[in-house]
Amino acid sequence: MNKFILLLLMSTVFCGTICIGKVNANTHYQPRTIEESYLEIGYKSVGEALRDYEHHYKEKLQLPLRVPPVVYTHVYARTIEGDKGDLFEMEFINEKLNKNNFLISVAPKDSIKIVDKEVINKFKLKGGNTAYLLDYGRGILLIFEKDNLQYRFSIDKRISEKITPEILVQIANSTYY
Repeated sequence: MNKFILLLLMSTVFCGTICIGKVNANTHYQPRTIEESYLEIGYKSVGEALRDYEHHYKEKLQLPLRVPPVVYTHVYARTIEGDKGDLFEMEFINEKLNKNNFLISVAPKDSIKIVDKEVINKFKLKGGNTAYLLDYGRGILLIFEKDNLQYRFSIDKRISEKITPEILVQIANSTYY
């Protein structure tokens, strides 16, 4: 009986070792790069996405000439078709510090309704339009309208000391050219 139990135990350990070895034997696994991940969900180079947007809508999209004063490793953009209108989205990414990411979204005017109680501050822009600063939990959002479009700039609160509301307004003003 003891020999049987010992033999059973040894064969179980031997089979377990073989099975575990087969499960973990894939040595060719390579994690996806950030480039592959973003391209997979529809992001492209900014130039390519901007051409797609302008070709589809037959109008120029004025992106800001300024960017936040933080380091980015990548910039991607995409156009997303939606029920309430299409959206142009451009994301500035820091591969090592995701808190540094900066998102620009451009959608048809009045895409997001601005509720007064959510507004932290209001700013007058160069073109005479008003920009609204909102706090949405983990981030800060600056929203303004220009040329029948609604622009939204989004940052993580953790970098709000580096990217102040005044800097967001400077970036918004850089769309007037």
